Amino acid sequence: MNYKKLLKQKEYHFLQTNNHLGSHIILLGLAGSYAYGTNIDTSDIDIKGITLNRRSDLIGLTSFEQYVDEDTDTVIYAFNKIITLLLSCNPNTIELLGLNPEHYLYLSDIGQMILDNKNLFLSKRAIHSFGGYADAQLRRLQNALARDTFPQTEKEQHIFNSVKNAMRDFNSRYKRFENGSLEIFIDKAVNPELESEIFVNANMTHYPLRDYVGMWNTLTNVVRDYEKIGKRNKKKDDLHLNKHAMHLIRLFIMALDILEKGEINTYREKEQDLLMDIRSGRYQKADGTFHESFYDMLADFEKKLHYAAENTDLPEEPDLSKVQDLVMTINERVICGEI
Repeated sequence: MNYKKLLKQKEYHFLQTNNHLGSHIILLGLAGSYAYGTNIDTSDIDIKGITLNRRSDLIGLTSFEQYVDEDTDTVIYAFNKIITLLLSCNPNTIELLGLNPEHYLYLSDIGQMILDNKNLFLSKRAIHSFGGYADAQLRRLQNALARDTFPQTEKEQHIFNSVKNAMRDFNSRYKRFENGSLEIFIDKAVNPELESEIFVNANMTHYPLRDYVGMWNTLTNVVRDYEKIGKRNKKKDDLHLNKHAMHLIRLFIMALDILEKGEINTYREKEQDLLMDIRSGRYQKADGTFHESFYDMLADFEKKLHYAAENTDLPEEPDLSKVQDLVMTINERVICGEI
C-alpha cells in the first residue's frame, strides 16, 4: 500500500492549511499498529509527525506544542516539545525515529538530520520510560482480569493495591501532608453487598483545594475502573485485553533493542508471528484469563530487561551539549528565515 497517497485525501487537508503545519512540517510517519507490523483488517491508520516552531514561538510571544486531529488519528509535535520527549526516551515518540523507510510519509532535510542523530537521544533513561509504560500496560491487564475473574474480597484487595500505588506519587506530585494525614485500609464492609471494603481516614486543615481535588480525582479514577464490572462486552473487551498483552511484550522487545544494541526498531518483523498470536487470543483461556505460558514469557522478558539494564553500554544521561547544538542549528535556520 502506498501510504503517502493518504496525505492527498481531503481528510488531511489540515496539514497544508494550519498555520503551525504546512511548510513547517519536517517529518511525518506511520504510528500504531501499522508502524509495528501488528495491524489487522479493522486497524486505523495513525500518523505522527514533527513540525518546526515558528519564529514567533522562538523569539516572540506565541507558543505551540502539538497539533491533534482526532478524525484522522494524527498527532504532530512541535520541534522543541518532541526534543524534550525524545530526551526522556518516551516510547510514544522515540519510535518515530525507528520506522521502516517506507513508513515515512514525508521527510525533509531537517527531518533526516534528526534521524541521522537519533543515537543522541538514547540513554539509560529508557529503562525507566519503557519500564513505566510496560508497567502501565500490565496494570491495565491486571485490572481488567481482576474485574472479571476475582472474588469480591480479592477485587477489593486489588483496588487497594492500585490506590496505594497511586498514593506513592502524592508526595512528589502534590504538597506534602504536613497539614494533616490520609490513611487507607481494608476492613469488614459496611456496605451489605460487600464482604470487605476500603476505608479512608482523612484529617486535613488549611490544605490547598487544587491539590485536594487532584488527589481525589486520582483515587476516583482508580475506583471507577473497577465499577465497570457487569457492563463488560466480552468480545470487544477480549480484543482490548489481548491488544494490551501484545503491547506489553512489544515494549519489552523494543526496550531490549535499545539497551542491548543501541537501536530503535519500531517495526517488529522477527517477532510478528508471536505478537499476532497474542493479539489474536492464542494465549487467552476461555474464562478470559491468560495461560501460564504467557506469564512465563513475561517473566523471561522482565529478567532479560533487568540484565540489559545492568549491562547496557548506553550512557546514564544523553549528551545535552550535543543535543543543544543540534537544536540551535535547526532553530537558527528558522530565526534567520532560511526555512
